[in-house]
Amino acid sequence: MRRGFLPPALMTLLIVALGAYAAASQSAFLSSSNVNSLLLEAMPLVLVSMGQATALLVGGFDVSVAALMTMCVVTASFTLTPGMSTAALFPGALAVVGVGLATGVFNALLIRVFRLPSIIATLGTLSILEGASLLLRSYPTGAINTDVTSTLTKGVSFLPLAFVGVVVLALAADMWLYRTSGGLAFRAVGLDATSSRRLGRSTGRVVVLAFVACSVFAAVAGFYLAAEVQIGSPIVGNQALESIAAAVLGGASLAGGKGSYVGTLLAAFFLTEIDNVLPLFQQPTEYADMTIGVLILLALALYQAPELASRARAARRKVRGIPSTVG
Repeated sequence: MRRGFLPPALMTLLIVALGAYAAASQSAFLSSSNVNSLLLEAMPLVLVSMGQATALLVGGFDVSVAALMTMCVVTASFTLTPGMSTAALFPGALAVVGVGLATGVFNALLIRVFRLPSIIATLGTLSILEGASLLLRSYPTGAINTDVTSTLTKGVSFLPLAFVGVVVLALAADMWLYRTSGGLAFRAVGLDATSSRRLGRSTGRVVVLAFVACSVFAAVAGFYLAAEVQIGSPIVGNQALESIAAAVLGGASLAGGKGSYVGTLLAAFFLTEIDNVLPLFQQPTEYADMTIGVLILLALALYQAPELASRARAARRKVRGIPSTVG
């Protein structure tokens, strides 16, 4: 259990250390406008990463989330147009969420019914969504209703209300995940699906819910991406690998069964902070990609070293036992 606190603690330390260094070197970093911008910039990655963490908890991957976010932005440019009445905006927003829900069901169908590996299934979905986005909008066009974007970005002083809401959601999700029987059943599917079935848990239902939830998170993230670009662009949305990185840095195991929504939120914020700081120091944004790669490798070594060592010992014992078994 103590090891479970390591990822959130480490992410918090890195956020504070980078923020302190940036503030000491560039006074603009802690300005109200920059802090507000940083928190809003983090929203798409935070939300999609929390969805990705849900998929990882059951032992899966969803590489289609970024393409889904793009599709939601494009959809919003048709269903949330300028001049629409408030009454018309509500079904328009539901249409965007519906795209996410339909995508999640489609992914779950491929994984559970057709037994495709999640990475292959969602890779196919990614191609479909990318093609559909380009078919609907071959170039960035179609303004998105500013009433919607201003509502999404509303805040008190420098603090966006949406960011407060997502922090509360992450805390509640972790409480559910580690303090309730439902959360235990959810993690059990990722840890050992066979044992979970023997205990009477509906493994298939949990996996379906996980991938549907992942896509719905991505659809909501699409709203905040739309608030950033404010136009139906088919070339935005590149958070697929970053969402996996944030979930892993936040404590998720690639083998499933482990993870933290709070850790994921902190990791996603830290990755956004890197992107925010680099322009202040007039450094190339390519450094962010390099940093993310290094951090993932370090996280895998640090967080999962005991697990990897245990598996290696088990493998050695199995190899040593082969001659006696055969004899």
